[in-house]
Amino acid sequence: MLSGQLSFQNIPRNAKRILDVGTGIGDWAIAVAERFPTAEVTATDITCFQPTDVPPNVFFEIDDAQEEWTYTEPFDFIHLRGLSGAFSDWAAVYKEAHKHLQGNGILEVADFGNITTVEPIADSYLSIYNGACLSAAEKSGVTLGLDHMKKALLESAGFSVAKGRTLDIPLGTWSDDPRKQLAGKMALIAALEGLEATSLRLLTRHMAWKAEDVRDLCAKVQEELMRPGVRPTVSCQFTVARKLMV
Repeated sequence: MLSGQLSFQNIPRNAKRILDVGTGIGDWAIAVAERFPTAEVTATDITCFQPTDVPPNVFFEIDDAQEEWTYTEPFDFIHLRGLSGAFSDWAAVYKEAHKHLQGNGILEVADFGNITTVEPIADSYLSIYNGACLSAAEKSGVTLGLDHMKKALLESAGFSVAKGRTLDIPLGTWSDDPRKQLAGKMALIAALEGLEATSLRLLTRHMAWKAEDVRDLCAKVQEELMRPGVRPTVSCQFTVARKLMV
């Protein structure tokens, strides 16, 4: 999707401090630490997943990005990816990111929209899934989708939005473009595995669904997306913002 690059915006070669917010299993932070061995890479999440055999310059911390950040040294590059639905107050997160960036430092936000199909399927399990998750998210006080990447929201936190791009990614190998086939195969695996992770807590906590019913719906969506002739797709949006020099 990014032609082997780790970010949409090139990370400065002289970057000394890099922050990965919502690191998950830490794959991006580890890859960045390997590519930038002289930089200190901090990876945070609300739960701690400490991989073994990691580069000596990457550090994992438990932290809630919606709370006040307590770093004493600023960062050159801050990265957030796949955090749609994670925060109820994105404005607060962006303000903290702006506060903890160097002058001319870079914030990159990457996220995915809802899975759709090129030709809509009437009464599909996918439409049921998307509708239920959106309703649950509204009840919980968070939003799914890409609203948190709007230019005005970042500018209100003090950023100058440098550039953005939206890519439509075919899920699976149905594209005629060989490059998209490879990316689509990997994206489909991630999308199928992410259905339950996205929906289970939302639907059981805020829509009173039983866990087995959520898993059953996810299995039906997976089967539906794998059918021959169904061409699923997802939008991936990148936004790059800078903290202006004072």
